[in-house]
Amino acid sequence: MEVSNQHDPEIRDNHVNYQASVNSKKKKRKSKYDPHGFGKITNIIMNILLAVFSIMCIFPFIYVIIISLSNEQSLESKGFQLIPDEWSTEAYQYLYHMGSQLLNSYGITIVVTILGTVISVMMISFYSYAISRNQFKYRKFFTFLAFFTMLFSGGLVPFYIVATQLLHLRNTIWALILPLAINAFYILIMKTFFQRSVPESILESARIDGASEWRIFFQIVFPLSLPGIATIALFSTLGYWNDWFNALLFIDNPNLVPLQSLLMKIENNLEFIRQNAELNASQQGLFSAIPQDAAKMAMVVIATLPIAVAYPFFQKYFIRGLTIGGVKE
Repeated sequence: MEVSNQHDPEIRDNHVNYQASVNSKKKKRKSKYDPHGFGKITNIIMNILLAVFSIMCIFPFIYVIIISLSNEQSLESKGFQLIPDEWSTEAYQYLYHMGSQLLNSYGITIVVTILGTVISVMMISFYSYAISRNQFKYRKFFTFLAFFTMLFSGGLVPFYIVATQLLHLRNTIWALILPLAINAFYILIMKTFFQRSVPESILESARIDGASEWRIFFQIVFPLSLPGIATIALFSTLGYWNDWFNALLFIDNPNLVPLQSLLMKIENNLEFIRQNAELNASQQGLFSAIPQDAAKMAMVVIATLPIAVAYPFFQKYFIRGLTIGGVKE
């Protein structure tokens, strides 16, 4: 007659003794590496410090939003407050009254950011992939060429002459795209990423099967390198979105002014009105009707919010890309 293990006292005792032995070994191992139990305390302290640091990072932006929604008279009388005495949307209404010009600048910035990011990512990826392969004969020369531009540049005047007289980019949308399309630092990051993340054996197998270099890049290399490419795309997006200097140099057409350049002009106009109002007492009423400080903060919110919303979608790839591509053996 068979006896069930669940009802056998000897087997049950052996199981209990085994579990006790395992738990005892775990405790000894834990006490060996952490005899005073500092590990748990350290984790709690680190979590608190990271939480405080996170709040410190996000608080300035929240504070900017609060100021942009504050009444201008309240700001003048009592200064910046975490909880204003009177809430107001006058700053956003002031920017809204600009109407088509603000929307047009937003559209220009969005087009430049999307198109520029795509062009930048493709050019950097092609260049980096070529110099990362050992079979490319001139990889050392082109690697040095990219690195050399990080140390020396022709200067602002030659850059302006080439862009306006040789390439004829003045008052074109390409003046906002092409100057930022290639970045030597991103090229070196992607070169290291391709070397570490794309095994040469996979590429050789694809060549043996008859795949072309274009097909190898887009169907094998590109999917394997998605974290690094997403990281470069995020950097390029931030660069295009925040760029205002190229517009200052090359754009005179008001229909091609990007958002950052327009906001800078608005701020300069507000400062000009303030200085004139101080000199002319008859314009004091006009100046007091303009939400100057709140409008500046509203411009910061308008310029920053889209990127702040888009960043979490890139965060996973951003961290993986920096971790893999930024380490060199």
